[in-house]
Amino acid sequence: MENVFVGIDVSKEWLDVATRPGNAASAVRVGNDEEGIGRLVELFKTVQPQLVVLEATGGLQAPVAAALAVAGFAVAVVNPRQVRDFARATGKLAKTDAIDAAVLAHFAAALQPEPRPLPDAQAIELEALLARRRQLIEMITAESNRRARCTSVMVRKQIDEHIAWLRKQLRAVDGDLDTAVKASPLWREKEQLLRSAPGIGASWRSRCSRSFQSSAGSIASRSRRWSELRRSTATAATPKVDARFGEGGLPSEQRSTWPRWSLHAEIRS
Repeated sequence: MENVFVGIDVSKEWLDVATRPGNAASAVRVGNDEEGIGRLVELFKTVQPQLVVLEATGGLQAPVAAALAVAGFAVAVVNPRQVRDFARATGKLAKTDAIDAAVLAHFAAALQPEPRPLPDAQAIELEALLARRRQLIEMITAESNRRARCTSVMVRKQIDEHIAWLRKQLRAVDGDLDTAVKASPLWREKEQLLRSAPGIGASWRSRCSRSFQSSAGSIASRSRRWSELRRSTATAATPKVDARFGEGGLPSEQRSTWPRWSLHAEIRS
């Protein structure tokens, strides 16, 4: 059977799924919730993908990435910037959730980063966090249903307080789940995967890799230039004393304009 690669575009409400080759399974959209994640697990048991790729999206990807990994699928959570560079390199400039999922599937097929299984201890930890997350969601749903049927003001207040506490606990578990995923082999966000992409050509690989690394270099360069600018401005703002002109080193009509003109010139350069 031909290897199947899956891309999942994650948003707050939805999970958009695409496969490569495209006929392995139809494009799918499911809710980003327990039911939707369960549907994906059942679907992938049929498709048996070689690799599932998701972007790092501020923690939204953690529940689905953990659930798929615990179910035994190879998962990689990658850097969004590398995916954007790859999309530009392959001419995928349009942007919708479905297209983003297709780009992720293409990214997985082209780069084929080596799957890394979860160690047993990490798999057990993720499974426990996922189970606790399900329990909290079920309790929130049950309490919300009770509140809708309750007619007592005092009891509804107690239910509201309990729901608020449960939601706080859910946020804490989501944070722990995100931390656990980042500490696991699933997290490939910092790897320079574009250096080994066979599907986009050597010149594009080089350009993508340089683009991905440019931000840190450009920030450092700007920081150095700004430090130099501050030093040169400080020097310019305190000219040497000249006996001919007295304190300040310039005629009085020039003292107020000369340092400011120098600063503007430095900024323009």
